[in-house]
Amino acid sequence: MHQLNREADTSASQLRISLDTKATVKIGNFSRGGQSRQHQRALDHDFGAKQKLTPFGVFLPETKENFFWMATSKVTADFMVDRLEELFPKLLERCSGMETLVINADNGCESSGSRTQWLKRLIEFSNGYGIAVQLAYYPPYHSKYNPVERSWGVLENHWRGQILGSIEKAVGLARSMTYAGVKPVVKLVRKVYQSGVKVASDEMKSIEGKVKRKAGLEKWFIKITPEAIG
Repeated sequence: MHQLNREADTSASQLRISLDTKATVKIGNFSRGGQSRQHQRALDHDFGAKQKLTPFGVFLPETKENFFWMATSKVTADFMVDRLEELFPKLLERCSGMETLVINADNGCESSGSRTQWLKRLIEFSNGYGIAVQLAYYPPYHSKYNPVERSWGVLENHWRGQILGSIEKAVGLARSMTYAGVKPVVKLVRKVYQSGVKVASDEMKSIEGKVKRKAGLEKWFIKITPEAIG
């Protein structure tokens, strides 16, 4: 992992990003711990929340830039690849000669190396933009080393002690945090994504045939090469 990341960070034709989904946050008059100067009373029981937000983030380790999307529905494989497609023009600005996009992730259920909808969408992404995608997963119990996790820690501390009484307040606070002196780009996504989308069985073999897994580490290092140059 260290070797692959180091090569990506020193190559003019590769760009490394780190992505992950943070735990869902309840929106409402709930206590979040920590000290607050607002002198507001929070609920002393954990009642069900009518609104929730699930943060999804992409972090650029070299420039310390964060891009957060606050989802009002579930963060699925389709959600994540849609966000990559939305962000890709900005990524090209950072690396105009990009040939390979290296993605650090933690092998969560929606972005795991066995999630066929995730792989299908990444194959389409790779073919559409003519770039290779290198997935590099952190092993179990090591996800804390995924660079974006540092951003989640800063965001959680920024939220601590605050009553996130509305979606607007939660998003606004996220926009006001800084990591290494850089403010994140934060967007709210209200589109509802369907969970449990599966690839038809006759497509599964085709998908697996389009990815290359590193021998001995098949679950952790997966490369997708665009068909035009494959």
